[in-house]
Amino acid sequence: MYVTQYNPAKELQEFRKGFKYFDSFLDNLLENKASLSKTDFSPTVNTREGEHAYHVEVDLPGVKKEDIHVDIKENVLTISGERKTKKEIQEEDYYKIESAYGKFERSFTLPENIDVENIHAESQDGVLEVIIPKLGKVDKQPKRIEIK
Repeated sequence: MYVTQYNPAKELQEFRKGFKYFDSFLDNLLENKASLSKTDFSPTVNTREGEHAYHVEVDLPGVKKEDIHVDIKENVLTISGERKTKKEIQEEDYYKIESAYGKFERSFTLPENIDVENIHAESQDGVLEVIIPKLGKVDKQPKRIEIK
């Protein structure tokens, strides 16, 4: 006969395992509900830093430039708009649409060294490019302040 030490935490672990699938189900349910309430369309974004500017490229196929807004407030760049549905005539009993439509919004916090006055955006072939010029180097060296 072996002597084993009783571990009450082991029973609790076994009890919690039973709720693992239920918790997963609830998480998925809440996640899907939240995503449906926001938007069905979230464009993909590529960002990169060049020597003289930051570049934000947003894939917006089928979105007219009149339906896109680019705003900046307190160093937060916000790109928003709407990808409108196409009017379709249903001639068959069944059809499927995989393209996502709806309003979208993406925001990006920008660094301090940007030239807000010279930001510009271009839309070509379904890709919006926002070019954010950099200011000159910001001196972040420690500095002693003279007390007067």
